[in-house]
Amino acid sequence: MKYFDFAATTPLDSEAAEVYVKVATGYFGNSSSLHDIGGQAHVLLENCREELANFLGIDKNGLFFTSGGSESNFLAIEALLSSPKKQGNHIITGMAEHSSIHGVLHRLTDYHITYLPLNSSGLIDEDKLLNSITPETVLITIQHVNSEIGTIQPIENIAQICKAQNIHFHSDFVQSIGKIDLTRIASLVSSFSFSGHKIYGPKGVGGVYIDPTITWCPFIPGGSHEKGFRPGTMNVPAIAAMTVAAQKIRRGLAEANQKYRLLRKAFIEALNPIKDWVTIYQSEDEAQLPSIIGLRILGIEGQWMMLECNRLGYAISTGSACQIGMQTPAKVTQALGLNNEEAKGFIRISFGNSTTIVDVVRLGENIVEITKQYKMGNLC
Repeated sequence: MKYFDFAATTPLDSEAAEVYVKVATGYFGNSSSLHDIGGQAHVLLENCREELANFLGIDKNGLFFTSGGSESNFLAIEALLSSPKKQGNHIITGMAEHSSIHGVLHRLTDYHITYLPLNSSGLIDEDKLLNSITPETVLITIQHVNSEIGTIQPIENIAQICKAQNIHFHSDFVQSIGKIDLTRIASLVSSFSFSGHKIYGPKGVGGVYIDPTITWCPFIPGGSHEKGFRPGTMNVPAIAAMTVAAQKIRRGLAEANQKYRLLRKAFIEALNPIKDWVTIYQSEDEAQLPSIIGLRILGIEGQWMMLECNRLGYAISTGSACQIGMQTPAKVTQALGLNNEEAKGFIRISFGNSTTIVDVVRLGENIVEITKQYKMGNLC
């Protein structure tokens, strides 16, 4: 089986796996315990915090470890709303945000939520964002990279808008960490989230950054770990493994992006025989993550195409794995203004470190053949 669903999750890196086992067996103490065994785990934990803070270009005092991106999004939004810059009950977000963002916003019944669509290039319209701001706006939450089509939102510009309007700004960095150098923008936001399993680290671990100048109140009171930000014994083995994975991915970042640009070009060219039936949702190069391709083929349901590819030994997806179980269209299709039939045709191809140009071309050729057979069958 050839894997083309790296945007959903990645395999655990072998070096990260070795570190996980070593730490789980050799540094098993509770990092909050006062004895020497606990102290060793604590020192390792803080070394990881410092290393990841350097990797992200942030103050380590604002970095907290969590179980992953979804929890990070939830806790970040709750933390920012516990300490708003001004009084108000209005929040602005994107229609294409991850389900964990929409989930926490849906429970905030005392707030008015504005959901912004994406333009034809898959980006937030900055004029619409500005026009949506009211004196009551206390929070804007816009993801950095869309997980379904890979478009990169203008985080610097949005951060400037938020600063000028005295508004907290949260961004979901889950899909951009390890794929984009975040050191220039990470400190511009009030908070951001990330996850280990998107960068070849373990599942069940991630992190959140909260600007250290913000005096937040914990969502779950009474916790002693992570300065009270989150209860529960620290998963030091997973944090250490995630740190190793981050170090490794940073070293090969430029080379990986060049590889993904070539793979993207080769895949799109392989679809040329059916190009009149293919719609690819993307932005210009500087605003497009090359490793994610979101598309639809006219008249073919995405789920059917996914199953046909699976039968031939290719793992692709129909959108975010967190949404698939709900049997609803990818959120990005609604944000782009697609109708229900168009949304049903959406599929996602995403590349990773084991993807080769041969595999990419063969996948494209198989999709072409599947499409031609489908179209011929419908003519009979």
